[in-house]
Amino acid sequence: MGRTVAESIPPMMRAVSITQPGGPAVLRLIDVPVPRPGPSQVLIRVAAAGVNRPDVLQRLGRYPVPPGASPLPGLEAAGEVVAVGGDVTRWQAGEAVMALTHGGGYAEFCVADAGHCLPVPAGLSLLEAAAVPETFFTVWYNVFTRCRLTGGETFMVHGGSSGIGTAAIQLAKAYDCVVLTTAGSDEKCRFCEHLGADRAFNYVSEDWQAGVRETTGGRGVDVLLDMVAGAYTQKNLECLARDGRCSIIAFLKGPRAEVDLRIVLANRLTITGSTLRPQTVAEKAHIAADVERNVLPLLESGRVRPIIHATFPLDAAAAAHELMESSRHMGKIVLTLRETAREAAA
Repeated sequence: MGRTVAESIPPMMRAVSITQPGGPAVLRLIDVPVPRPGPSQVLIRVAAAGVNRPDVLQRLGRYPVPPGASPLPGLEAAGEVVAVGGDVTRWQAGEAVMALTHGGGYAEFCVADAGHCLPVPAGLSLLEAAAVPETFFTVWYNVFTRCRLTGGETFMVHGGSSGIGTAAIQLAKAYDCVVLTTAGSDEKCRFCEHLGADRAFNYVSEDWQAGVRETTGGRGVDVLLDMVAGAYTQKNLECLARDGRCSIIAFLKGPRAEVDLRIVLANRLTITGSTLRPQTVAEKAHIAADVERNVLPLLESGRVRPIIHATFPLDAAAAAHELMESSRHMGKIVLTLRETAREAAA
């Protein structure tokens, strides 16, 4: 197994399994063997694991597990390294890390590629750290790498009160951008503005497209991060400024849309998108390195911070999924496996 901590690692562990496609009730706590890290991997004793929309889609049978990935849900976790593979040089047993996982985060132990692990920023608890990788990796890669958002530009994100939205708002403001967003209630809009959004539009009661035009003086936004797609797609394109960039990362209103592409040519628009899990080990390691270089200093300074809405014990994963699907939450939902709230990294 490679270098391990002095205390023995048990042969079995508790983990959440998707017993069959379906509603939250199909999530069951089971006993499974503790995974063994490969040559370039680390084994983490999980303190907390983030809950994300792809976990829900996997549970519903709409997000196939990529080859080589753990069938257990959970795409991000934080905890203590307890064993490392023979090729790992950066990490040592006993160190605290937060990791992007290839599944398996809803468990007492999980493996992660060494290049997908980051140190827990000073001042963050392990609970908070577990809410960082999936969300901040996604936002950094799509907004700043692919769409090249720079200071002084105008940025918009749909679903500003979600985990992705809260990270996007904070990062864009940290880079001195004007930030617009949408949310599903007045309470959520105020929450987004408290986080730093310059204007939040209630998509239930307001014409957010008209609001964007008014707020930008008819110019539009430079970069738009979209998790909705469907009927929003044409409106998104019409909200972009000349040379605007739109990144699509999810399809809450469906993956199909009929659009008038003339606006793409007329305004020299760029449409891009990505999903994180299927990318190669090397690609995700490159994203991790970018996040460590550009985002970790912001987390350590307190300029940005993961926003935790609620925590659940591992055996209440079904309740965590029910909350996620209700969209009542504002910020991240996290599963806890031991006391983490007061465990800040040294």
